Amino acid sequence: MSQGAAGSGAATARRRGNPLALAVLAQLGDKPMHPYEIARVLKDGRKDESVKLNYGSLYSVITALARDGFIEPAGTEQDGNRPQRTVYRLTDAGRDEVDDWMRSLLGAPVKEFPQFLAALSFMQVLAPDDAAALLRTRLVALRVAVRRLEDDVERRVEAVPAPFTAETEYELALLLAELRYTEALVRRLGDGTLRGLDDWRARPSDGAASSS
Repeated sequence: MSQGAAGSGAATARRRGNPLALAVLAQLGDKPMHPYEIARVLKDGRKDESVKLNYGSLYSVITALARDGFIEPAGTEQDGNRPQRTVYRLTDAGRDEVDDWMRSLLGAPVKEFPQFLAALSFMQVLAPDDAAALLRTRLVALRVAVRRLEDDVERRVEAVPAPFTAETEYELALLLAELRYTEALVRRLGDGTLRGLDDWRARPSDGAASSS
């Protein structure tokens, strides 16, 4: 593989690791917009709950997408005494990119690295009773989040077509799965049925080891 091809592949991987870039391309697929309008539409549609959004990152993403030829300036707009804003539109290359990106995301599962997965992986550095107490605290927060999302889904399903609530329904499904797993883990810690619990109890926690 040539250095150019390798560099292009690395750039694609970096871009496709940033969901905000996908959000920008998707929004500009509807119509040309300036960055502030893109942010407003994302917030109005509550897409900022599934994509991390801040203005600094948004402008960086737009600059990178324009540099790579996926979007281009389409003119300027001015609202009253506000500074002029550059309006961007999707290029043909951008349409191909968002189509290919979406097909890849929807069709092929990828390994993700959630923080809770990392915490479970290294849970043994705490004493079992400490871990159980923290997990019970987590359960309280999970139940609150589940109730909030259930109410949200119920409200939105009456007003918004199903494809536009899919991310909320998916988030709820993940939370429910995490809630069920955490409840079971706390129960097994409490009744002593967790496999290897005796060995875990016999192992000094990091806190105990560092104080000895």
